[in-house]
Amino acid sequence: MANLIEARMGELLRRGLAIPACPLALTAERRLDERRQRALVRYYAEAGAGGLAVGVHTTQFAIRDPAIGLFEPLLRLVAEELDRADRRGGDPLVRIAGVCGRTGQARGEAELAHDCGYHAALLSLAALGDASEEELIAHVRTVAEVIPLVGFYLQPAVGGRVLPFSFWRRFAEIENVVAIKIAPFNRYQTLDVVRAVVEAGRDDLALYTGNDDNIVIDLLTPFRFETNGKLKERRIVGGLLGHWAVWTRRAVELLDDCHRLSASGADAAVPAEMLRRNVEVTDANAAVFDAANGFAGCIAGIHEVLRRQGLLAGLWCLDPAETLGPGQAHEIDRVCRAYPHLTDDAFVREHLDRWLNG
Repeated sequence: MANLIEARMGELLRRGLAIPACPLALTAERRLDERRQRALVRYYAEAGAGGLAVGVHTTQFAIRDPAIGLFEPLLRLVAEELDRADRRGGDPLVRIAGVCGRTGQARGEAELAHDCGYHAALLSLAALGDASEEELIAHVRTVAEVIPLVGFYLQPAVGGRVLPFSFWRRFAEIENVVAIKIAPFNRYQTLDVVRAVVEAGRDDLALYTGNDDNIVIDLLTPFRFETNGKLKERRIVGGLLGHWAVWTRRAVELLDDCHRLSASGADAAVPAEMLRRNVEVTDANAAVFDAANGFAGCIAGIHEVLRRQGLLAGLWCLDPAETLGPGQAHEIDRVCRAYPHLTDDAFVREHLDRWLNG
């Protein structure tokens, strides 16, 4: 049965999904707001998301602090709501749990995620900043023994490290790797990952964008490389994004549009409208993620959008010092006025009471 479930989830990941990175709903006292946390999961499910990532950067890594102790309760709460969503029928939602830390911690978190019914783990390597490539690969193999893995190329600006082509080439050879989230915010490093997967011959490994500065173009680009004397083409098929934790209904529609265009043929022209959309989405992301202040307000910015919609009660983070950056609220105002077609406020208003009280 486990193998059948993994096969089905792999099939869905390869099809290409919109996977929001789930925020943490808190009260003013910075305790878990269970009612609103459940409402968030209901929102994502009904907005058409194909899965959900929990315990990742957007959820705040501090949930693992023993004094806070929210990692396991949150995984279990979200799993309960995803069970409820799956009972409505249709494709099951892919469940991804964030896993981080050095090998002992990461393996323990992977075991917990597996026990809670998660299908894969998004593996952060941020804690191994001083590790050699050999040590990194050994770490990955150890965690992959427990649960299928989604690789994660995290941009250095928010705690990641530069990972060379040679690492990704070896990473792609690990059998229990099912996908990679490419989020270095760097075109050269994005190419490294895609080329490594092509050269490894991993046609079964799904590529997801986490490049919030280039979402639409990532989803529309045919990546073509020569390997063993033959040209091979790969596509980034979906997104696993903190940016898609807001205005999720529109994100799902955007991904559908990109899939339709990609299906029309590798040499089909990309409409100018989609190039404009890429600029609009990037501009909106700059405001929500606080690019002007080095992404310091990225989590608070997500919370602020959800607060304005009524899904969250406030923009509180576990760290009281983590809040909106200077001028960020005005920037969010600006992009909401400029790009109302990117927001899903009407959809949220229609269903909010039911999500909060269901």
